[in-house]
Amino acid sequence: MLVLFYFLLMLRVGCCTDDHTFVTKTVGVGQSVTLTCTRQRSVHKETLYWIRLVSGKYPEFLGGTHAFEYDGIYETPHITAKQGPGTFILQFHETQLNDSGFYYCIKVNLLNMEFMNTTFLRIEGPEPDVIDIIQVPPSDPEHPGASVTLQCSVLSNSEKKTCPEQQHRVFWFRAGSDESHPRLIYADGNSQDECETNPEAQSLQKCIYSFSKTVTSSDAGTYYCAVATCGQILFGNGTKLDIKAPSMWDLETDNTALFLVSAALATSLIVIAFLIFNLKMKTFCNDAAEASGHQERSQKDLDTWIYSAVTFTVVKADSAMKEAKAAERERLYTAVKAFGLD
Repeated sequence: MLVLFYFLLMLRVGCCTDDHTFVTKTVGVGQSVTLTCTRQRSVHKETLYWIRLVSGKYPEFLGGTHAFEYDGIYETPHITAKQGPGTFILQFHETQLNDSGFYYCIKVNLLNMEFMNTTFLRIEGPEPDVIDIIQVPPSDPEHPGASVTLQCSVLSNSEKKTCPEQQHRVFWFRAGSDESHPRLIYADGNSQDECETNPEAQSLQKCIYSFSKTVTSSDAGTYYCAVATCGQILFGNGTKLDIKAPSMWDLETDNTALFLVSAALATSLIVIAFLIFNLKMKTFCNDAAEASGHQERSQKDLDTWIYSAVTFTVVKADSAMKEAKAAERERLYTAVKAFGLD
């Protein structure tokens, strides 16, 4: 329906170009401009309207008035529609970039509609310094789980900087196969750490912006690098990222590799267990040998001690018997002497 209305408007303007005014006005951002439409007094109930038509949007009503004197005023923050002496004017205060478009002054009399004039208003803004945005796609399809880095090279000319405090803000958009419009996935801010100047032309500068992520099978699509500067958004040529699903051969290869790693691990564990067993046995044998030697030494010492103890006992007993015999002889000798038998 909107396309049909545009077509009818263009057709009407084309038919009336010979009789009515079609002009183009170009002004800079922030300037003031006035569009004028002739107003003639009439006994009929004629009305005048200002309509704005911008590509991709519905027609916008900006104001209306009567053919007779009327003091009604239509105002927006920077646009005013009101009567002047014999005119119906549309005033812009400090124009903006989005004011660019077609402006129609339309006269309506009952069921009749007449285009009085048509003005194409073009608003010129400061030109961005960006010359080109280059994106280089990956050479091979990526696998799920891989880390992917996309790069965006922004070429700019410092001599074309007309924006005050001009800065670049970089955004990354992704358009998947199931999406009608790209959606924002990352904003890189205004960092320009990786910038270099062309030694032959000092005004030319190249800045590289990177975006990294670990991809999954759902991350396939086209990734766009966009640079916002001077009130405009400039898009790169896009980078198509293909995610390669694992094939049966890849799965078999992975399974084989997993089996080999598992077998190597099991063999390593067996070898380690065998070495630990041998070490334990060697330690046990050494400890047993040391214990046996210690036991032999202890038995020998015990035998020596018993022999010494027995010898000492025997010697002491013999000495005691000798002392007893000597004491007995002494008593006998004393007794004999007492009876005078000596």
